[in-house]
Amino acid sequence: MPAHVSRPQTVVGDHKVTTAEIADDIRAHHAGHPRLRAILRVVENCGVRTRNFTRPLNAPTVSGVADIGERARAAFADALDMSERAAAAALRTAGLAARDIDAIVTTHSTGWSVPNLDVHLIARLGLRPTVRRVALTTLACPGGTHCLMRAADMVAARPGSKVLVVAAEVISSVYHHSDTGIESMIYKALFGDSAAAAVVSDTPLGPGIAIEDSFEYVLPDSVDRQRGRISPDGFHFDSTKKALTAADDALPALTEWVGTEQVDFAAIHPGSLRIIADTAAALGLDDHAARHSTDTLCDEGNLGGVSILRVIERTHAAPPADRARGVVVAFGPGFSTAALRCHWHA
Repeated sequence: MPAHVSRPQTVVGDHKVTTAEIADDIRAHHAGHPRLRAILRVVENCGVRTRNFTRPLNAPTVSGVADIGERARAAFADALDMSERAAAAALRTAGLAARDIDAIVTTHSTGWSVPNLDVHLIARLGLRPTVRRVALTTLACPGGTHCLMRAADMVAARPGSKVLVVAAEVISSVYHHSDTGIESMIYKALFGDSAAAAVVSDTPLGPGIAIEDSFEYVLPDSVDRQRGRISPDGFHFDSTKKALTAADDALPALTEWVGTEQVDFAAIHPGSLRIIADTAAALGLDDHAARHSTDTLCDEGNLGGVSILRVIERTHAAPPADRARGVVVAFGPGFSTAALRCHWHA
């Protein structure tokens, strides 16, 4: 029996930042960088026009001098506030009250807190104290897809359950002037802050994707391609040049899992223009079929673990036909792939 996903609801940070403002900030702080011209060219062509941060670009916890404690506290507080708003909106969209939720699955990789989002949201939303909890805290970009996987597993194990899925990322907290490699400079322009939520159940709560199967894959010998790093000034996100081809390297395993079945639509993690285009092509889809991912990247950037939920939400605005076959796929640190086989329920 498939697991049905209600229409996700997304909340973005309050401060819209343009790519031109990011470029100006890089010029101001790295005027003597030997590769400044190349960095600005890549930043301006990364596919992101705007992104939203929870705090202004010049805030101490974004591009300022805040230490790791300040950054972690600010990031978690902002993630929690956005999560509460997104989750409340998701419950309204699904026509549910907080007491109707049997389990909560959360993902959050930026910032730090013990307890994490799951426990805080029980209190803030008024969920029953007996709800089951899964807190996924280190998955980053594939986090939202993993949340949907775990929620589908919980629904299958306990028929009739309603599982609240919440993803949040404050990736502006890894914006550092001390990171001067070209990959780090690109990430300054690529990432945005947001939270999203949806409800997973074994009966439809409205139109949306219906999950039939899931797939997880870790590319061998790839753990160094993308990784987090902690230093006194905060959290950092590092990668090597091999990260640029990591998704392509993982695509053969994905397409083998998909097999010969026709794919009518896809929700592809907006990690970059190249990731979107190459993944769509591997699934036999064109640029138009990938437009919800491309539009998310353009308007809001790479939202980390929130991205897939946002792309699925955008898909509702121009939905596939009833029973159309789809694939949801995200890539991230590990180097890992998380995917869902699904169909559209109208």
